[in-house]
Amino acid sequence: MKQIYFIINPKAGNGSCLETWKKVESKLLADQIPFLAFFSEYPGHAKSIAKQIACSDQQEKLMIAVGGDGTIHEVLNGIANDKNITLGFIPGGSGNDFSRGFQIPADPKEALTVILRLRKRPGKQIDIGKVCLTNREEHYFINNMGAGLDAIISYQVNQSRIKALLNKISLGRLVYVYFLLKNVFTYKTGRFDLSIDGKTHIFEQTWFITVSNQPYYGGGMKIAPDANPDDGLFDITIVHQLSRVKLLFVFMSVFWGRHTHFKEVKTFKGKNITIYSTDSQYVHADGEHIGYTPLSIHLHAKSLEVLSRSRGKEEVDLKERDSNEFC
Repeated sequence: MKQIYFIINPKAGNGSCLETWKKVESKLLADQIPFLAFFSEYPGHAKSIAKQIACSDQQEKLMIAVGGDGTIHEVLNGIANDKNITLGFIPGGSGNDFSRGFQIPADPKEALTVILRLRKRPGKQIDIGKVCLTNREEHYFINNMGAGLDAIISYQVNQSRIKALLNKISLGRLVYVYFLLKNVFTYKTGRFDLSIDGKTHIFEQTWFITVSNQPYYGGGMKIAPDANPDDGLFDITIVHQLSRVKLLFVFMSVFWGRHTHFKEVKTFKGKNITIYSTDSQYVHADGEHIGYTPLSIHLHAKSLEVLSRSRGKEEVDLKERDSNEFC
């Protein structure tokens, strides 16, 4: 059985993640399950810890991030090139879009139970994305990345004290709505040149572009309803040429994935993408600020093993094929 490593961000969920870990730890001890635990102390520390564990030897390991989407983003960037790591996640943040997309329970003890059951069989091989910036920095993402308004909102959310206040009263998801309303009447749209697998598209008056590996972002918004993390394709969403008031209606519909019915919302699929903009735009990866446009994005197909209850594309296709045989 693989050695289990936990990387805990005690500051996730504005400090509530420490209580999350205590619940997980108590179950581990009660069930006499051997493990090693490490706590991150500053931004980027979880990445360093993950990388050190991965490089310690060539043994297969199960690495479980305990925190929010920012925590799993850091851990991913520490292990992205290591084939001996299986990645798990126990949600302890405010957004937890990874756990939604990969069907990990919100309750920490239930999440641990699922992980311990899933580790007894091979994990799910999923795609990940790599963002290359002009300064030669590289950042991997597991959920999604974006440029434009959504990246500005992500940046402000992570810097805000309002997030902590709303988390205390269990309304943390509303922080994204608050900063949307704050920016919608001041953000200046611009031209984006988007290349998808060699084909160029030009979008005027663009609000944002999001490249998704799974459906959710922003604390539960279903930005890419059809995204599947093991289909070898990104789902690309562009919102452009619509009024500020209509943008609010589009965002309200995102929680149900209905925004794609608006004519101003364009969707594509692809593997290799470049994004240019007339003005330098904020860029996020998994909700974390990583830089500015221009940039390129590349899909690494089935390069990461994760523990997940979600059905992959191959499983869905197989089930559909089997059911069709009996029609």
